[in-house]
Amino acid sequence: MNKYGIIMAGGSGSRFWPLSRKDRPKQLLNLTGKDFMVNEAIERLHYTVDMSNIYIVTSATQKPLITKVTRDKVKESGFIVEPAARSTAPCIGLAAVKILKQQGDGIMIITPSDAYIKDNTAFTRTVSYAVSSADKQDKLVTIGITPTYPATGYGYIKFNKNEPEKAKPVLEFKEKPEKEIAEQYIKDGNYVWNSGMFVWRASTILEKYKEFAPDIYSDLLKIYDAIGTPEEDAVINEVYPQIREISVDFAIMEPAAAAGDVSVVYGDFGWNDIGTWDTFDVLYDEDENGNIVVGDSIIVDSKDNVIYGKKRVIATVGVENLVIVDTDDALLICKKDEAQKVKTVVESLEKAGREDLI
Repeated sequence: MNKYGIIMAGGSGSRFWPLSRKDRPKQLLNLTGKDFMVNEAIERLHYTVDMSNIYIVTSATQKPLITKVTRDKVKESGFIVEPAARSTAPCIGLAAVKILKQQGDGIMIITPSDAYIKDNTAFTRTVSYAVSSADKQDKLVTIGITPTYPATGYGYIKFNKNEPEKAKPVLEFKEKPEKEIAEQYIKDGNYVWNSGMFVWRASTILEKYKEFAPDIYSDLLKIYDAIGTPEEDAVINEVYPQIREISVDFAIMEPAAAAGDVSVVYGDFGWNDIGTWDTFDVLYDEDENGNIVVGDSIIVDSKDNVIYGKKRVIATVGVENLVIVDTDDALLICKKDEAQKVKTVVESLEKAGREDLI
């Protein structure tokens, strides 16, 4: 069985501004103090996939830096470059046609580049279950996370927990819920968090594009026909930016689940997408007052704050529930429970033409 690891690394990580920028997004940051997040993703996959079969899908603007950061961990032909950001459905489809044309059919293991996973052994075991299921059943398999609290920042997957197999039939995908609904999901016991990790055959996912997103499939076929020819780059640069921008969840997973074609393997391996500054407690221990402090700081009568800075001393007096992030050219201060809205700052900077800050 051929196995391919696909790491999606084209996002901007705007909710981690001002540390995350277009030219150095979250996946190219060393948030854990161990290594760049994309390198940690590569390290996790190599227990399941041969290093020569690991691919990174990234943008043209990010490729030079991501090539440098990965330090020859990925072969040159293992970089799949998107000429434009079109969300996860086109991104995954591009990887599928590239692999099918160049390497032949096999199981694709698709992961984001910027998630934190604490237990790599448990992760590898869960991925192995998913690979076995995709190989035997020829279905779309997603990896779900056993919920540890009623999160409102994650999507949920409803499944049939009475199914005896490790891969449970998916009944429905749910968008990010309100807290009361999330609490009901946890109580119900038939829901897991949607991790954005998928396992399936390259040929199988393309058949689902043909069935559920024929317009995207048609564009992918044009690219498939051009791969390996002198016109490959020109065709990708012409066709890809015109593909409909949509997530794989909306385009494929939701209708495929309704048709009974999706299974979920769920696990508990310390997963967190570290999507916003208020999730920093996953990476760093809190002090006795609930503060997370990275850098040189003086904290007086302050509690439940996230404080990050590497250049200047940050001093706080009598504040609580704040995020304070200091970089060379920008300072962010917001309420910790409003951290999801940081991306609106980036949107405002874009409208103001402040490219120097994004």
